[in-house]
Amino acid sequence: MNRFFWPLAGLLLLIGLLAIGLTLKPSEVPSPLIGKPAPVFSLPKLAAPDETFSPQSMDGKVWLLNVWASWCPPCLEEHPVITDLSTIHGLSIVGLNYKDMADDAIAWLQRHGDAYEAVITDPEGVVGIDYGVYGVPETYIIDKQGVIRYKHIGAVSFGDARDTILPLVRELQK
Repeated sequence: MNRFFWPLAGLLLLIGLLAIGLTLKPSEVPSPLIGKPAPVFSLPKLAAPDETFSPQSMDGKVWLLNVWASWCPPCLEEHPVITDLSTIHGLSIVGLNYKDMADDAIAWLQRHGDAYEAVITDPEGVVGIDYGVYGVPETYIIDKQGVIRYKHIGAVSFGDARDTILPLVRELQK
């Protein structure tokens, strides 16, 4: 009996763990950075590489950091939502162009529109590593004190903007 019991118990446990894993949503993976200060960096602006951007310039504002790339199909899918959040809802959004060629990113923005307050470039993905980026797009909400309050993995939909992002931003702006 022992010869069959342990392998069968192990197989049932594995099946149970796999079943639980299939119910999880990868876009809801908690970030260890939530509630912690956003990593400090200084990166060149995409269209003006001699100028730099640092998160400290956003102190006192609630803002979004949107990680995107021209080679990313879901980034194009979410771009109308990012544009809407910026132009219609007046959110400050900084685009972090991730592991991309500057010319490709500039051409992409010219084709699809640029509603970002600033676009910075991280061609080697160094800052992305500090933020825990493991794919694009990803979007972070950062509060007035520079603390990360939310991380969205994957393309932001209009529903995500309406149900999660805008209510949290409104609360943080109070």
